[in-house]
Amino acid sequence: MSRRLRSGFTTGACAAAAAKGAALRLFGRAVEAVELPLPWDRPEARPVRFALVNPEAGEGWAACGVVKDAGDDPDVTDGLEIRATVSLDPLPPGVRRHDHTGPACSLEAGAPGTVVRIDGGEGVGRVTKPGLAVPVGQAAINPVPRRMIEAAVREALATAGFEGRAALRVVIRVPRGEEVARKTLNARLGILGGLSILGTTGIVVPMSHDAWRATIDAALDVARAVGLARVVLAHGRSSEKAAQALFADLPEEAFVLMGDHVGYGLDAAARRGLAVVLAGQFAKFCKVAAGEFATHVKDSRLDKALIARLLAEAGFPPDRAEAARSANTAREVFERLAAEGDRGVFRALTQRVARRAWERLGGRVPVEAVLFGYDKSVLAREGAP
Repeated sequence: MSRRLRSGFTTGACAAAAAKGAALRLFGRAVEAVELPLPWDRPEARPVRFALVNPEAGEGWAACGVVKDAGDDPDVTDGLEIRATVSLDPLPPGVRRHDHTGPACSLEAGAPGTVVRIDGGEGVGRVTKPGLAVPVGQAAINPVPRRMIEAAVREALATAGFEGRAALRVVIRVPRGEEVARKTLNARLGILGGLSILGTTGIVVPMSHDAWRATIDAALDVARAVGLARVVLAHGRSSEKAAQALFADLPEEAFVLMGDHVGYGLDAAARRGLAVVLAGQFAKFCKVAAGEFATHVKDSRLDKALIARLLAEAGFPPDRAEAARSANTAREVFERLAAEGDRGVFRALTQRVARRAWERLGGRVPVEAVLFGYDKSVLAREGAP
């Protein structure tokens, strides 16, 4: 019997833990480890204890690191030290608080008047192209890790008994990050100078093909065993949560996280006689619509010609349709469509996804596709044939 693959932790979780440790040290509570609640609602993820390494401190600042453990995931960042420096950042005279309009700034939550500014330093990339979750010019620290870092720092202040008003600056660094980033697709996406600080759950689930497929098979077997006739195959956790809200009448056994294994998930469901709902977001749907059934970036490409054709068929002017060919990412195209009106592109894309899946399965089982926005809204819902 094969050994169960061990999960690890994201760079975002490590950065948040390091920031908490540095903040505690800054306010006189030097510790060797910290506990951190992670935003994945499973027992093994909450709370998690992180060991702190290489502590430093000076006048008005403190720093420490966390060595990333990616578990059994083949992650290039495994073993890297993710460091955080937390420093006092006095506000200019007469300025009461930062306006919080940028992603580098804190939310309004926490101690009244307290400001937490987050930035990237050595080994953390900068965004130079549109279409990503972080605006151009900002450090490549995604929104969920930013929230985790801020929450960790605010919790540290509470633990240290600090009740006053503070302005803090948190800088995340990854020694060797720029070197390791050359092994990733960051430069192609316009993230230059280092790595991205990522993670929506705090947990890294091993990406072994065999492990994923075994998990899909097991989930489908359970669905059939409890008497279900239909399952929802979701590309990711955001799509899964959105689908759970949409199909609230379905039990939890109906929802299967297929990841990038679209073709395998479809085939496995059809073998068991289960009708399928594909749940995904714009970028992945663009790949499936083009006939790509293994949608990981290393296994497939984004067919920008298809996107341009969909825009043209929807009545967009030629220059607008052709602009899609030079877009940095599918998300860049999506955000413009969402802002200006898609003219039926979302529906046409979803129809094509449903048709592609139905044709792959030879019409053996009913197929439906649901396109969700990044805010989990339903953008289109179509069936095939």
